[in-house]
Amino acid sequence: MTSGGKAGYRYVKANYSRILDSFAGIPMKKTDKVKVGIVGEIFVKYSPLGNNNLEQFLVDEGAEAVVPGLLDFCLYCVYNNLLDRKLYGMQKNVQLAYRIAYRYLVDKERDMIEAIRRHGRFEPPTLFTHTIALVQGTISMGVKMGEGWLLTAEMLELADKGVGNIVCTQPFGCLPNHICGKGMMKPIKEKNPEINIVAIDYDAGATKVNQENRLKLMLANARQRKEAAEARVGAAGR
Repeated sequence: MTSGGKAGYRYVKANYSRILDSFAGIPMKKTDKVKVGIVGEIFVKYSPLGNNNLEQFLVDEGAEAVVPGLLDFCLYCVYNNLLDRKLYGMQKNVQLAYRIAYRYLVDKERDMIEAIRRHGRFEPPTLFTHTIALVQGTISMGVKMGEGWLLTAEMLELADKGVGNIVCTQPFGCLPNHICGKGMMKPIKEKNPEINIVAIDYDAGATKVNQENRLKLMLANARQRKEAAEARVGAAGR
């Protein structure tokens, strides 16, 4: 809100650099940490209540949590309605509205990415159109139940950004996650042989100790791979 009482997106865009400067002003000790991506069912992925404080656990274990943004899920929902027309010939009467909404959201995401890139301190997210390109040939775009193809795409996106360790969070018995998450691990690993993915069920009947033990095993494996890779680089430099 401005002093003149006006509000709108252009004022948010003008404040991007100020927002980034505020976050950059937070004291930070730069250390080399294992990066761990978090994907999965929308609630369990983002809610500490649903995933037993997964992000905080990873931070406490000395890792850096990397979580794809919520905007991608919003774009996924809009884009799927455009796919319905292409795949099934459905929703002819509302396609214009979905096209406008999709272009608007992609433009806003592009503005945000450009602002972060110009600032230079933080790593910008991946543009949604590139996420779509990454998933082509791995899973059908017609797989749209739940998080659908986006779940596979986010794992490929993380791998593309150099995040080689991924936690796939899922409610127990969630069929879409078992197909698009756990079920797609093999083809994802075929494309990215060094990737380290673990699927964790979060349910009232699942014990926190078992979940954390599996996460610790994943982190131990990640650190071992990291040390081995650093050793290879060091040997090649001698």
